[in-house]
Amino acid sequence: MKKNIAIIGSGFSSLSAACYLAKSGHKVTVYEKNDSLGGRARQFKAKGFTFDMGPSWYWMPDVFEKFFDDFDKKVGDYYQIKKLNPAYRVYFDKKEYIDIDNSIEKIILKFEEIEKGSGEKLRRFINNAKENYSIGVTDMLYKMPGLSPLELISLKTIKKIKLFISTIRKEVHKEFKNPKLRSVLEFPVLFLGAKASNTPAFYSFMNYADFGLGTFQPTNGFYDLVNAMVKLGKSLGVKYYTNKPVCKINVSDSVASSIEVDKKNIYYDIILSGADYNHTEKLLPLKFRQYSDKYWESRVFAPSSLLFYVGFNKKLKNVLHHNLFFDTDFDKHAKEIYDEPQWPSDPLFYANFTSKTNLKTAPAGCENAFFLIPIATNLKDTPKIRDKYFNKVITKLEAFTGQNLDEAIIYKKSFCVSDFKREYNSYGGNAYGLANTLFQTAFMRPNIKSKLVSNLFFCGQLTVPGPGVPPAIVSGELVSNLINK
Repeated sequence: MKKNIAIIGSGFSSLSAACYLAKSGHKVTVYEKNDSLGGRARQFKAKGFTFDMGPSWYWMPDVFEKFFDDFDKKVGDYYQIKKLNPAYRVYFDKKEYIDIDNSIEKIILKFEEIEKGSGEKLRRFINNAKENYSIGVTDMLYKMPGLSPLELISLKTIKKIKLFISTIRKEVHKEFKNPKLRSVLEFPVLFLGAKASNTPAFYSFMNYADFGLGTFQPTNGFYDLVNAMVKLGKSLGVKYYTNKPVCKINVSDSVASSIEVDKKNIYYDIILSGADYNHTEKLLPLKFRQYSDKYWESRVFAPSSLLFYVGFNKKLKNVLHHNLFFDTDFDKHAKEIYDEPQWPSDPLFYANFTSKTNLKTAPAGCENAFFLIPIATNLKDTPKIRDKYFNKVITKLEAFTGQNLDEAIIYKKSFCVSDFKREYNSYGGNAYGLANTLFQTAFMRPNIKSKLVSNLFFCGQLTVPGPGVPPAIVSGELVSNLINK
């Protein structure tokens, strides 16, 4: 039967759910608190530069293809993607770096050059990772709404049980001795929001996503995907409203009867939230909240981030589209995020220059830069601290590029913990949601359906499947299937 459904938030899980629910014949309305759609994947323009505010790694293209295929569409109907070659560069010091090429055979040769015997070891490792990808993504991801432990059990997963007990770090260190190769292989699990030492080895499927499938770039950045999903939604009848924060969810007889927007109660049959889970429950009367403050405090959260959006008045040398600066102690930085939360003493960082691939994101002769330093949640965040770390990034970048960059800066904007809290109602100012540790997987994540409010559902990075853009899109499909049932 056709339902009138409200969706809170417009991140990828909400945009996905809106399309699936509208396709099923429901009347769907999306409410976004900010002035543009896309959640963390918003985009802004300033002084001739175009900046994606959040996601920048286009991995797992098969997930995006499946999404559009479900509506008898193709990715190419909305935007074009380009496979990057090299995919990205990992710097270890000014003169030593590894470029990750666009084919596994090239990467195998590079590993072999660095550590004799590691080439064939990598081939076996990626073959196993491909098997895990087939099981974890192709077979399981779309069939796991997190309602039962039985969702995890199949003949294939039983055969892989050791990989749920072991960790990425154990498996990588068992095969590879070179610290640089280890760092490259441990890097992809950062997308899952946890340390390699706490991430089940089964999640090596992220290494297949990296080396096996490759890194792509939509022509105009990740906002191409936002625009595509909104365009698809509108064609299906979805209505979108911006600058419309939901202030309250009214509950009567354990049923969410309405939401309060602009001091008015608007009535719906079903309410779905893709906004921060903790924040959404704070919109409910206390007795209808499933998870206490103690529960949230006990969770392992993915990091927050200190972000910088920077415009340079010249082109930068010795950098690619994606760049990782691993010239410092990987484990020490991780410890300062997860174990002893504090501002990092010597941070690793990521640098993205979209103007290396799309000249239109910067004025002629200029460079568009996005810098990300992963940090602990709930850190004290001040302009003075931001400036301190920006200077660290620029100083390092000058050394790596051999250029004077400080005087070339013509635009700069920062975004950090307090901004994540204010603009996304993000718990602790986290950037990626709950980490995918063993005990925060599948049914052990917050429920996709409220147990206390019969018609309230959730999607996004704090519920199933987990953090990342592809899982968010799948989350929207999972919750839609559950609502339709």
